[in-house]
Amino acid sequence: MYLTKEEKEQLFEKHGKGKNDTGSTEGQIALFTKRIAYISDHLKTNRKDYNSERSLVMLVGKRRSLLDYLMKKDIIRYREIIKELGLRK
Repeated sequence: MYLTKEEKEQLFEKHGKGKNDTGSTEGQIALFTKRIAYISDHLKTNRKDYNSERSLVMLVGKRRSLLDYLMKKDIIRYREIIKELGLRK
């Protein structure tokens, strides 16, 4: 597995409200970002893995919709998560 239980707990503790808070928007965005980075690295070596390519596109869409939701709800939290994860230049 690309992400161990401890790494996932640390990710949610850093970006969510706690290590067991897997439903927070920031935690989900951080998890999707980690998965997107992993799949992107996988696709660099396996160019013809079209199933992974499709799942990457779907993950990017899910992350985009969560970011849009967060931007509508709380622009300050949106800006903080963008800055922490380095999603924008």
